[in-house]
Amino acid sequence: MTKLDLNYVRSQFPAFSTPKLKDHANFENAGGSYMCQQVIDRFSRYFEQRKVQPYGYYKASIEAGEEMDQAHERLAHYLNVHPHEVMYGPSTSQNTYVLAQGFLGRMSAGDSIVVSEQEHEANAGSWHRMAGRGITVKVWPIDHETGQLNTDDLIPLLDEGTKIVAMTHCSNVIAEIHDIRPIADLVHDAGAILVVDGVSYCPHGLPDVDALGADVYLFSAYKTYGPHQGAMVIRDSAKAMIEPQAHYFNHDIPEKYMVPAGPAHAQVAAANGMFDYFDAIDAYHGGADDGGRPRRVEKLFRNAEIANLAPMLEYLSQRNDIRLIGSTDANRRAPTVTFTSSRMSSCDIAKKLAYFGVMAGAGNFYAVRPLDGLGINPDDGVVRLSFVHYTTRAEIDQALNALDQIL
Repeated sequence: MTKLDLNYVRSQFPAFSTPKLKDHANFENAGGSYMCQQVIDRFSRYFEQRKVQPYGYYKASIEAGEEMDQAHERLAHYLNVHPHEVMYGPSTSQNTYVLAQGFLGRMSAGDSIVVSEQEHEANAGSWHRMAGRGITVKVWPIDHETGQLNTDDLIPLLDEGTKIVAMTHCSNVIAEIHDIRPIADLVHDAGAILVVDGVSYCPHGLPDVDALGADVYLFSAYKTYGPHQGAMVIRDSAKAMIEPQAHYFNHDIPEKYMVPAGPAHAQVAAANGMFDYFDAIDAYHGGADDGGRPRRVEKLFRNAEIANLAPMLEYLSQRNDIRLIGSTDANRRAPTVTFTSSRMSSCDIAKKLAYFGVMAGAGNFYAVRPLDGLGINPDDGVVRLSFVHYTTRAEIDQALNALDQIL
């Protein structure tokens, strides 16, 4: 497999040539990645040339609509789904909330939903609120030592009343990458549908959603080098269970039927920049313009990340004053590394890291439920060092050297 050329990669991100960020290593990527130049260029062109109502009768309007349509088609290509199954909305939290209202319209008192305990609140709160509407909400528990999910614990929760199972592809604090397909098969055999939150997985390579078997898949473009939009895939297999949430005259329009507000035209059009970037990465590394591009990009990103993740996990797991959350196997997790220290609070560590030019976060990261399950006080939470494919080994060393001095 071709090795990722980090000089080329970083040349695509203006942040790395910004004087104010010089010598500062970004380990806050799980909260929002840097935006690539291609997205910025798309924004600039749209605002300069196409800031009009799209889908009209004149050239600028037609081009605006075409660019928005391309964003749907290209997203569908990268996720290996049909264009009519994808839509953009304000954020994943908002998309999940609207989705839950759509399901409520077709559910009855006594129906049940299973929600994993590993969820970010965006993929937990909306489902737990259903209990107030007569829906039974069951929790698929985590291991309270490791934070991991065990499929054996899901099986007894599935019964004839189960309509939905909601889980994360990859937790934003535990970082375990789940093997979704066997879980999807289990859920489908029970007559239910599977909703997967991909927010913390997609920055590391957009997945083949068809191969995963998820009926609904969601992620955030702004954590995937793009604009502040949420992307949502609703497979045809799930649509019969969902009541449309848009204006009644938009119910038959695929990109609108689950988006109550009108689309953010420039944001949707600028999403093309993500795919421009991914295409450029593959082409630069010798990839042909064929159907294999999405999977090659995913492998390039993951291989680069695993190489940097291994030394960080090794360092943290060997310290007896650190509680590392999640697996120590770099192949089983995303490069979202969280820990607590017996020496000082998580917030104090993050503040001290900033002194060394390491931009990292501390807190609960809206993952209050899994932190509670792990016995960690959400008020102080965990230290989180989250990185992606554009992170260098020098930045990893910068973070580890800083931790060594702080602790």
